[in-house]
Amino acid sequence: MITITDVKKIYPSKKGSIAAVDGVNIDVAQGEIFGVIGFSGAGKSTLIRMLNGLEVPTEGSVDVNGQTISKVKGKKLREARQSIGMIFQHFNLLWSRTVLQNITFPLEIAGVPKKERVQRANELLELVGLEGRGDAYPSQLSGGQKQRVGIARSLANNPNVLLCDEATSALDPQTTDSILDLLVDINQRLGITIVLITHEMHVIKKICHRVAVMEQGKVVEIGDVLEVFRNPVEQVTKRFVKEVSQREDTGETVGHLLAHYPKGKVLKFTFVGQSTEQPLITSLIRKYDLEVNILQGQISQTQKGAYGTLFVHLDGEERTIKEAVLFAEEQLVKVEVLRG
Repeated sequence: MITITDVKKIYPSKKGSIAAVDGVNIDVAQGEIFGVIGFSGAGKSTLIRMLNGLEVPTEGSVDVNGQTISKVKGKKLREARQSIGMIFQHFNLLWSRTVLQNITFPLEIAGVPKKERVQRANELLELVGLEGRGDAYPSQLSGGQKQRVGIARSLANNPNVLLCDEATSALDPQTTDSILDLLVDINQRLGITIVLITHEMHVIKKICHRVAVMEQGKVVEIGDVLEVFRNPVEQVTKRFVKEVSQREDTGETVGHLLAHYPKGKVLKFTFVGQSTEQPLITSLIRKYDLEVNILQGQISQTQKGAYGTLFVHLDGEERTIKEAVLFAEEQLVKVEVLRG
């Protein structure tokens, strides 16, 4: 569906050339929700703009729907873009047009007759949950509703690919979740391939099947979301995973406990998939002569299964603690010794 091969995007500057994207290789399967995450300046916005020809790579190629987007121009590029929808962070709606007119705008450009345009727009209003709001203007809508209009507009030409450029960054957490749920619904009902960029790991966790982590123009890590959560390799990836796997006050909680329990070990258990359903702590207490203190924990759902972390303090004989750690690892639980 999408193949990015050895892509570089270099911008000249007074201080020398800047590689916004540097040697990126990514394959996205049909029907997949693929996320690209990175901090500001990582190159993710430049990368996604190359998928619909808004940016042209300095080197390498970008293929979408069997067509080399990086090579086509003029009429062929405009035709190719009709199969690639795009959602923007700040909605990019036409404020002087109604909701219905915003959605029909791409169809007007494509020369679709008015009756068909209106029919298609009403179908999309129902799909995004805005039935009856066709005559409203963007200024009368909430942020979430504006983004729903943006999503409906992006689907007007029945695209095969949907690009999301920080589509939820301007929204509050509750509205963000509703928009993400809508994107999952669209992916499942229409089979549209979705590529999204974000700096929020919550977005990746909630809807993506796979993720690429970018830093300084390069993809430094790529894989299934659940596997990246299980075994983050790069420091930047570990920072992102920590955002959703560890509460802000975890360090404070652990430090407070250690002041009262100076002996023993502090462990971080990471559970993935079916291991989240196992009664691990109960088994440790029953099988081993240990004092077990639960510090903090949580379980999150991803598109490919559950992911959870649990911080515990174990106190007992050194040999017994080692046996307990080995037992936990046998249950496919990742164990990290934080202290002791």
